[in-house]
Amino acid sequence: MEIVRSPDRLQQVCLGYRPTKVIGLVPTMGYFHAGHLSLMNWMREHCDILVVSLFVNPSQFGPGEDLETYPRDAERDARLAEEHGVDILFMPPAGTMYARDHATWVEVPALARGLCGASRPVHFRGVATVVTKLFNLVQPHVAAFGEKDRQQLAIIRRMVRDLNMPVKIAGRPIVREPDGLAMSSRNAYLADDERKQAPALYKGLQAAEQWIRQGEVRASVLRERITTWYAERLPAGRLDYFEVVDPDSMHPVSEISGPVVLAVALYLGKTRLIDNILVDLPHGAADS
Repeated sequence: MEIVRSPDRLQQVCLGYRPTKVIGLVPTMGYFHAGHLSLMNWMREHCDILVVSLFVNPSQFGPGEDLETYPRDAERDARLAEEHGVDILFMPPAGTMYARDHATWVEVPALARGLCGASRPVHFRGVATVVTKLFNLVQPHVAAFGEKDRQQLAIIRRMVRDLNMPVKIAGRPIVREPDGLAMSSRNAYLADDERKQAPALYKGLQAAEQWIRQGEVRASVLRERITTWYAERLPAGRLDYFEVVDPDSMHPVSEISGPVVLAVALYLGKTRLIDNILVDLPHGAADS
């Protein structure tokens, strides 16, 4: 495995590979967990050259967020990347990805206003910009992203479509702990008692899915019921949002008549947890 720290060097190497090799990219902010490793394992089977980026992107953190304290362990991450077949690990030093007078941003505002974009207004602008930069540097044929950040995935897919970027975007399933908690680097922030409560986040989504399958198709009713559900079972939590949204546009739906995503964000102590599930009813089930 080659560790590359210079953006120019990365672009030079990848441009040399692209005419004859299928390049796959897994963008990350590091502190690898099983979710990251599952993306690497999947990509290893679908490309010739596997590139993993490890960059804690400052432009996607808002004021007062956890940029300085975001968990990091570069030595461990490099070892895991090599063990999982990574060919190039891109680890740029802070400051090399953005010029001091950087003034160009990529935005997909129609998909970024709601859900996480409502409480983190600069987040997706930073995500779209850094992913565009990574695509320009790596020139990947395919890039893989986890479905835990489903709004992010939808934004990247729309960006690629709208800007005619020659890269296939692969969304991969959420990897969960045995108790159902979606894996995230930020789970390391959870205190012991918070960690014990955290699986209720996913259980609430499962409960909401059951309500839908039992015939409840009104998003407002689902929102009221899940708010009560979390208040009873996650008393230490503070709900940021629960929304029923279209899987492609990420816009809220008032009444369910087809596939929807149930998306939730909740603060547990200082940790902001997100999760989602796709509910795809059998044809006609919502009308029965």
